[in-house]
Amino acid sequence: MAEVKILIEGYTTADSAQEGEEKTSPTITLVRDGDIIMIVDPGVVESQDLIIAKLKENGLTINDIDIVCLTHSHIDHYRNIGMFPKAKTLEFFGLWDKNTVEDWQEQFSKDIKIIKTPGHNYDCITLLVKTDISVIAICGDVFWKENYPETDPYATDNDKLAESRKKVLELADYVIPGHGKMFKVKK
Repeated sequence: MAEVKILIEGYTTADSAQEGEEKTSPTITLVRDGDIIMIVDPGVVESQDLIIAKLKENGLTINDIDIVCLTHSHIDHYRNIGMFPKAKTLEFFGLWDKNTVEDWQEQFSKDIKIIKTPGHNYDCITLLVKTDISVIAICGDVFWKENYPETDPYATDNDKLAESRKKVLELADYVIPGHGKMFKVKK
């Protein structure tokens, strides 16, 4: 079974900040499945040293990461992608290895499934990771955090987003949102 660990819990003040005061950082997640060591949404942090330190706590270096997954193409989720020089990039359009790209399969590995979850942005993907206790959805900004307002003011299509949220909640036991702590799906 795959393993999922939140390296850095994200946050946002997008739903409460006064104009010009918004602060945001994504939830950065580590996924291991067989030979795959993946980091999801390395985004923005105060310092890249925070990511390096969290990897070290898990016995890893930046060179051990072989895939960086981007849940969507907003800079707060992908800014630090370049700090993983040996990693391939998994995103909506494919699996990139330097300057070549190949299509990804929905069943990406034994315990990782990828689904398209448009709405917040047209290019959103969600990882459904089967662990020994549950299925965990790592979904970027499909959910910003638990109890985030139903209407996403930054969404490109709130109707599609509602469909994507429904799909994620049906398929997952837990959700790792784009900017908050993991939460249990109420079934």
